[in-house]
Amino acid sequence: MTASKPGALTGVFSPVLTPFDQQGTTSAKRFIKHCRWLVDQGVGLSIFGTNSEANSLSMQEKQDLLQALLEAGIPGNVLMPGTGLCNLPETVALTSHAVQAGCAGVLMLPPFYYKGVSDEGLFRFFSTVIDKVGDDRLRLYVYHIPPVSQVPLSANLIERLIARHGKIIAGIKDSSGDWNNTQLMLKHFQSADFSVFAGSETFLLANMRGGGAGCITATGNVNPGAINRLYRTWNEDAKAADAQQAALDKTRAIFQSVPIIPAMKRTLADHSGDAAWATVRPPLVELDDAQAAKLSAALQADGFTVPNARTLAVD
Repeated sequence: MTASKPGALTGVFSPVLTPFDQQGTTSAKRFIKHCRWLVDQGVGLSIFGTNSEANSLSMQEKQDLLQALLEAGIPGNVLMPGTGLCNLPETVALTSHAVQAGCAGVLMLPPFYYKGVSDEGLFRFFSTVIDKVGDDRLRLYVYHIPPVSQVPLSANLIERLIARHGKIIAGIKDSSGDWNNTQLMLKHFQSADFSVFAGSETFLLANMRGGGAGCITATGNVNPGAINRLYRTWNEDAKAADAQQAALDKTRAIFQSVPIIPAMKRTLADHSGDAAWATVRPPLVELDDAQAAKLSAALQADGFTVPNARTLAVD
């Protein structure tokens, strides 16, 4: 299970896929089943992340899905919802809702529509959210994903936010894909009160060996047990850890050989027997037959399985 320290989280988190029915409406029943399945394998829930199709969801849909999880008995201490949007009022509202719901933290994108914005502008955005939420329970993990957002978060910005807000700035998800940047974050910020999460399991072992906190990773949706196993055992046997990392990298590469969100959803659909799991919301599209066949054959050759996949189905 993900662990908590004073002011910071550690472990493996999954940016949870958002299931839809075949008409494209969010499916709370499938969402709850998937989240329970992930928690049972020791993985925390970074709902409404990039791989959740979060920016294709309305604010009301996010609030309703979070409420459904809480009412189903999913504990707040395993939840790190994504709350960052391009506008302040809705970012404040989502963040406040998450804090009041007892979530352990929030993962916050920068406002990503305007490009080339200054550190001063980003500082004002994050600080305004924190001030308007006005709750010392808030633990904010900034989300650095410049390949997608095109709005990077600099070390100087993070340093300034920590100086102003202290333990409320609790960590970073570094999805830059640049190990040099992750090393910089580890060197300057990793502490008992600030967690550096790698944005992919491909960097999990290096991150742990560098003193990091874990990872928040897409394929935590489909391969959570193996990823969590490396997190838990990385320092027991160096050669075994290297082998585990290599196996994770191989599986990750298979999912990345086709569009990864439709790939993960199609895999859950195939293994659970619930065809609705393959549904994505436009502008994403489902895998075509050739892509699906390529994915299935590669996963079968890899010996990949989804344990207890039938529990994810909704009749």
